[in-house]
Amino acid sequence: MSDIFKLVAKRLGLGLVTLFVVSILIFFAVELLPGDIAQAVLGQGATEETVARLRERMGLNDPAIMRYLNWLGGALQGDFGVSLISGTSVTEAITQRFLNTLFLAAYAAVIAVPFAIILGVLVALMRDTLFDRAANVLTLTSISSPEFFLGYVLILYLSVKTGWFPAISSLSPGMGFGELLERTFLPALTLVLVVTAHMMRMTRAAIINLLASPYIEMARLKGMPPWKVIVKHALPNAWAPIINVVALNLAYLITGVVLVEVVFVYPGIGQLLVDAVSKRDFPIVQACCLIFAATFILLNLAADVGSILTNPRLRHPK
Repeated sequence: MSDIFKLVAKRLGLGLVTLFVVSILIFFAVELLPGDIAQAVLGQGATEETVARLRERMGLNDPAIMRYLNWLGGALQGDFGVSLISGTSVTEAITQRFLNTLFLAAYAAVIAVPFAIILGVLVALMRDTLFDRAANVLTLTSISSPEFFLGYVLILYLSVKTGWFPAISSLSPGMGFGELLERTFLPALTLVLVVTAHMMRMTRAAIINLLASPYIEMARLKGMPPWKVIVKHALPNAWAPIINVVALNLAYLITGVVLVEVVFVYPGIGQLLVDAVSKRDFPIVQACCLIFAATFILLNLAADVGSILTNPRLRHPK
């Protein structure tokens, strides 16, 4: 058990170091932008006095290292500063948007994860059949298609031509849960089509790889049904790679939704990031990027821990 804690602590330490390096890159990437940030925010028509006041408010007169340390210290306390456009707290502006993104990711994950695992087991059972070939073609097509293209195709056929679902995912505070599911179905389905393909193919590969193992052959020789061989013997030993790819795709559902949210005008953190970039609202841009990085690192850590707990060989690498 102590070995597991050591491995988890090591992964956690590497994740914190990675997040620290990413925070440096995020902050100084904004610093490297050409021109005066205050002038860029206010526009060419701003007076020198207005620019000077904004520079003072943003702390641009301080050394870059001091501004980074102040920003990092505030971020560790949940304070990302103040929006340059609205004047409200960045944390307040991001919180509801991030919750919307988490809801969309959870909505897609609830559909995609069980569907992908079941489909992966089925195509492994029916390997080299017409069903297996058709599933591979469809998943390769889904993987090769950009998210925005899939989104526009779904809008065309499920919204414009049939009118089944709204093309724009506009949310309001008083809507019911059923209406919320209906309005967010198309962006969730877009994410499902993208991540299901990866998870299904990984599940299929893991199961097929284990089917050649001696203990699987012994189970078959005993007359055990094929489905029972996979469910009882192959699937438990394939959890490590499956958990890994599921966690990575969950990370994508949260950090890779920018294009999907823009296509469906979904009020999530990805849409907020795009709006902040277009308006040069740099505190919100920095906060969104840091949250994306922290989420991705955290879910990667969860994938590593899940793989370690489900695979004894990873707990004893020697």
